[in-house]
Amino acid sequence: MDGHDFAAVAVGQGAGAVLASCPLPHITAPVFVVPDTVKALGCLAAQWRNHTRARVVGVTGTAGKTTVKEALAQILSLAGKTARTAMNHNNQIGMPRALLNTDGDEDFWVMEAGISQEGDMDDLGQVLRPDLALVLNAGAGHTEGLGEKGVAWHKARLLSYLAKGGKGLVCADYPDLAREAKATGADVRFFSVTGREVDFRAVYLGAATPPAGADASAAESYGKFQLWLEGTTLDVIAPFRGEYGAENVVAVAAAAHMLGVDASTIAQGLAAAHMPAQRFNQVQSGFWLIIDDTYNANPLSMRRMLEAAAEQAGPRPFVAVLGAMLELGAQAAAEHEALGQRLAKLNPAAIVWKGPHAEDVRAGLTKAGYTGPWQAVDDAEDFKKAWHALQENGLEAKARANGGVVLFKGSRSNKLETLMTALTDRHES
Repeated sequence: MDGHDFAAVAVGQGAGAVLASCPLPHITAPVFVVPDTVKALGCLAAQWRNHTRARVVGVTGTAGKTTVKEALAQILSLAGKTARTAMNHNNQIGMPRALLNTDGDEDFWVMEAGISQEGDMDDLGQVLRPDLALVLNAGAGHTEGLGEKGVAWHKARLLSYLAKGGKGLVCADYPDLAREAKATGADVRFFSVTGREVDFRAVYLGAATPPAGADASAAESYGKFQLWLEGTTLDVIAPFRGEYGAENVVAVAAAAHMLGVDASTIAQGLAAAHMPAQRFNQVQSGFWLIIDDTYNANPLSMRRMLEAAAEQAGPRPFVAVLGAMLELGAQAAAEHEALGQRLAKLNPAAIVWKGPHAEDVRAGLTKAGYTGPWQAVDDAEDFKKAWHALQENGLEAKARANGGVVLFKGSRSNKLETLMTALTDRHES
């Protein structure tokens, strides 16, 4: 859509002025004509950022940044007035709008920076100029647009735009990312979940009993973690499981610690944190615990969610309903074959696939020795038939005793939520 087509409607609903890239003689309100409206929007947000007293946090990474942004904002809200980007509105339009939607008197801003093309982080960094830049991880994601210099280089660019006296917080478990972060010359602290000797560390201790008042549908998602925060040891529970959970927890806790939040508030906030929609959300449907992680996917997030779901399933049957990972460019075939090999090691009870690269995933499964059920589907109707066939062939009998776990995950355009809805509707009918 062309926004200019809606200018008159906006003015009719109270807009005081219009920012446009061409004259609009039919508009009665003032019209500011600029060469590039998106860049101008960023300039306006940058001016507003200059006037805030808030401590500004920028969050980026390949996987988990929206979840970490939400959890950190929830903790910081216990310590002061906090604003954050809505959902994953993290690009050159969404993030400036998030800044401009603040009141200006907050104690903290937590803003997500998402990139897919060269130069994106420079655009966002110049607007945000964070006091604390949190770079969660770096893996294959949007490599179609970020492949030449590498994802880690582009993510670390945020550190080049720190405010005066600002600091970086970076995961040390990604060697390329750690190297690129150090190369910026920024003041950087590091965190780890693999035992590296850094300022902030975490270890996953296993499943945990959810806190009182937790959503019953999320009861199985809680894990227990031990944290080391610059010499302080802290045991916490949070609605995460496994290695990915440890990374999220230590990133959030370390950021809050660096912003002056005390350990008890950090623990309280983690226990009460709730996840955004379509990010490892859980609901019981018949014999099956359905895990909804349908928002998006790349190789790193796919591996983590598969491992977390398989760990949560334990001895119960685990079914992976997956969709293609997009925007990987020349790496796409190899990454999908590698996915198949990793998936085979988890020994799922069945696999359902939607979208391109089915043959690459299948090749990886075969190489790794997987011989279980495999179904490729085109739409919800196909999925219903495939699910019925799996149940008839013994899957339902396996789940009847102690239940089972079904993970739905894939890139956005696969619309795996339509398959998930078909499954939950089937059990409710």
